[in-house]
Amino acid sequence: MKKLLIITYYWPPAGGAGVQRWLKFAKYLARKDYQLYIYTAANPESPQEDLLLQKDIPDNAIVIKKEIWEPTNLYKKFTGHKGNINAGFLTEKGNNNKKWKQNLSLYVRGNLFIPDAKKFWIRPSVQFLKEYITKNKIDTLITTGPPHSLNIIGLKLKQQLNIRWIADFRDPWTSIDFYKDLKLSTWADKKHHHLEKQVLTTADHVVVIGETMRKEFMQITKKDNISVITNGYDAEDFEGFSKKKSKDFIITHVGSINKDRNHSIFWYTLAKLIKKSPRFKEKIKLKLLGKLDAVVYESIKKYSLEKYVEIIDYLPHQEIIQYLFNADILYLPINNTPNAKGILTGKFFEYLATKNPILAIGPTDGDIAKILKETQAGTICDFNDKETLQKQIQKYFEEERTEIKSTKIEKYNRAFLTEQLISLL
Repeated sequence: MKKLLIITYYWPPAGGAGVQRWLKFAKYLARKDYQLYIYTAANPESPQEDLLLQKDIPDNAIVIKKEIWEPTNLYKKFTGHKGNINAGFLTEKGNNNKKWKQNLSLYVRGNLFIPDAKKFWIRPSVQFLKEYITKNKIDTLITTGPPHSLNIIGLKLKQQLNIRWIADFRDPWTSIDFYKDLKLSTWADKKHHHLEKQVLTTADHVVVIGETMRKEFMQITKKDNISVITNGYDAEDFEGFSKKKSKDFIITHVGSINKDRNHSIFWYTLAKLIKKSPRFKEKIKLKLLGKLDAVVYESIKKYSLEKYVEIIDYLPHQEIIQYLFNADILYLPINNTPNAKGILTGKFFEYLATKNPILAIGPTDGDIAKILKETQAGTICDFNDKETLQKQIQKYFEEERTEIKSTKIEKYNRAFLTEQLISLL
């Protein structure tokens, strides 16, 4: 039996998008000839807990949890932040008066905590895992980031043990959308790029979630040791669900919306259709499930959409699925940032699984656009294309219900994607 050590910061009972990828790989790897060891944080900073995800942890997996010290409590005390820290640099509603503190914290985070605030976990993890890997005769190591401190753990273990190592990137490093917000000094920027290149060139293999990221990394490494294994959906999660009838026309978005995903053409178009069509005004309902930046609340107010919008802060993953099935349109705003072409969110594949039409706003030549065209699963409108956006919403509204007929979504089933990983292993 092959022994595989997976190092991941996010693991149940933590909830949120960062958990799904390797939880699902672990679920299906365990059904094959693999003994899994999961090394994770005992006290992670995660969006919420989702206890239902624990059902997917394989019974025979050995989960090792170690305490991590990170400066998030200092950040919360300094800024007066309540609750868990949001990823993606969300400005919380009513927090504008603390912006200078947030800006200072960003400067400290970007320039002192390299590659990220989990850096204090690197040394103790390497010390512990060196002995653990040797004692248990583990064959292969997989690290997944962000946080990229975990890939640095992999780098040091590779250098010291020469173990076979796969570095997995759920998001890019120096081309991630919020990298520009880190207020980096020239020295810090060089340090990030140096570490990124070290990881990419030292790993035996690199796995990424999309073709754009693969091409970007190949420019850095000049090596052909990078494979694409996308995120996906777990067909077993969707068994037993179906659309519940409603008199409303429901547009649903799942996940956080930061300022880069807050596209004014979307709010403008909804307001215009409400004004233009009494029937649309009567039926339209917008459901937003997840954390919202303060600018989203401002946009809703600006276009007088308050009574048409339902905001749900957080739900367990299993409860979200029913909302996805009930939608008439699944809304997918892509960050209007330099890396937009390579953004390929996990929720996109769960959208696909429902066979409800997807309406995306983003680059029409990016990774999501290519999959939408391949699967015939919906439409993508450019960031400034109000005309196409209005036509598509009207089209879906008039049809009342469009189920995607394509069968090409099966390649994004988690079980199938795990077979790709096994082939790579």
